[in-house]
Amino acid sequence: MKNQKETIRKTVGFLNNADEHGGFWLPNIQRPFVWNEGQIERLFDSIMREYPISSLLTWKTKGPIRRRRFIDVYRHGLKLSDFYVPEDNSTKVLILDGQQRLQSLFIGLRGSYERRELYMNMLSGAWADPGDIRYQFKFIDPDSAEWPWVKFKDLVYSNERSNRLAASIAEQCNQTLSPEHRQIIEDNVAQIYKVFRGDDNIVYQELDSIDNPDNYTDDDIVEIFIRANSGGTVLGKSDLLFSLLVASWEDADERIEGLLDELNKGGYEFDRDFLLKTCLTVLDKGARYDVSKFRDGSTREAIINNWEDISEAIRAVKDYLHGKTYIRTDKALPSYLVLIPLVYFRYRYRDAWKGARGLDDYILRTLIAGSFSGNPDNLIDQCTKEINRTGDFVADEIFGVIRANGRTLEISKEALFEQHYGSKGIHLIFNMWYKDFDYHPAIEDAKPQVDHVFPQSLLKSVKTQNPSTGRMDMLKYRWDERDQIANCMLLTREENGPGGKGAKTPAEWFSAKSQQYLDMHLIPPDRDLWGLENFDRFIAKRKELIEQKFGFMLIKQ
Repeated sequence: MKNQKETIRKTVGFLNNADEHGGFWLPNIQRPFVWNEGQIERLFDSIMREYPISSLLTWKTKGPIRRRRFIDVYRHGLKLSDFYVPEDNSTKVLILDGQQRLQSLFIGLRGSYERRELYMNMLSGAWADPGDIRYQFKFIDPDSAEWPWVKFKDLVYSNERSNRLAASIAEQCNQTLSPEHRQIIEDNVAQIYKVFRGDDNIVYQELDSIDNPDNYTDDDIVEIFIRANSGGTVLGKSDLLFSLLVASWEDADERIEGLLDELNKGGYEFDRDFLLKTCLTVLDKGARYDVSKFRDGSTREAIINNWEDISEAIRAVKDYLHGKTYIRTDKALPSYLVLIPLVYFRYRYRDAWKGARGLDDYILRTLIAGSFSGNPDNLIDQCTKEINRTGDFVADEIFGVIRANGRTLEISKEALFEQHYGSKGIHLIFNMWYKDFDYHPAIEDAKPQVDHVFPQSLLKSVKTQNPSTGRMDMLKYRWDERDQIANCMLLTREENGPGGKGAKTPAEWFSAKSQQYLDMHLIPPDRDLWGLENFDRFIAKRKELIEQKFGFMLIKQ
């Protein structure tokens, strides 16, 4: 292993550049770039302050290793597959540790972040506490950048002497600069030249498989990669397992990324962690992450061989979630892990899946109660054992397993009434509440909507005396009273559209409705309570009706 040093400017010139000793690239075992623009800006501040930025770990090889280019023009939602490089037997250097730093430098010095380029405030640099920002950097749209913000790549790659560059920057200001400001600019340019062009601030350890092919085989490199990353917080357990998976599965990135893209259309946020834990579970390897499961090769081989069937089972559960409940976005899905036993059931007992009942009750109750919160690996394993015992998914039996594991299927009355308009749990509650409601209209845009029983505008019109001034100008009903679940109902798109309920009072809206309609919405039958003057009494009575409806899953006081 060799220790190498280079300037930042020269190192950035190695990225994606095959003419520079084969160039620096990213192996496919690396996870996606995750730093945000604030982290990139702080990195450049650290470099200007001459703080150490840690060493890199690289691998020099001629092997036909799957790799990808560094991203220059970064944007959210880009696909890593767009950056793949064809495999070849040429010399190349792959970055095993240090991707986030090098990628950040490449974006800042050669590219852009969401169409904005990195600029530096040339009048910053005054002493600052170590925890604060001293040198100010910001990603700015070039069309809106104004002095003293100067495009940073133009400074690092300028061919002018530092004193002439500083003078040129000062001339760009449309007002007379003080000697102190001119000195700050000169100091900043000198510091830029020093830390980005003069000092060897990039230190990297190079594993050379060309000179030492026996010491650094492909398997050795994967193991080194895992050990280099497992000691810190750079990678999670799922990332480490994924690195082992892709080492033996040529198109793992494309297949997994493609499935995630498909699952997440419309607003879900399934992730790699969910997919890997699901794979382990359906293959009866146990839900708990364990690197040894992937090191022996059998798990990797089983995932590769059964990927199509596993993917199909996951899609089927996602389709059920979207089609049979109102959980159609991430906003209404607090835990994805509750779905893993369902995927297991669909994967192992495909015929029984077709006639299964109570799946929606299982999803809703476990989500509302938070039954799979914390670390549910053992619970997932126990659920799969119960599914194997019966060859079916019997909700009541699964509920028994959940309780036997010391987890609850009940919620407190307080938790029920904490739900409000816009909260993540209100749709879960309404799923169970409106069993006979048409949650699934043929037109997606016609899906039902949460609305207020007593309109917001009506409640905001009620004022009470301001104790400070004595005037009647204080809102009587705060947002939490207006938006509480006892003042919410579910309406069809037609009911909530033009000519529908709108700002109508309950007395206006419910006057011609059937008793069946009132019962479905749990509206107190006493019409006196439908008036604004009796809002508090209406809420109290409706809470009683809600409590009665959900009594089966409320914790007994």
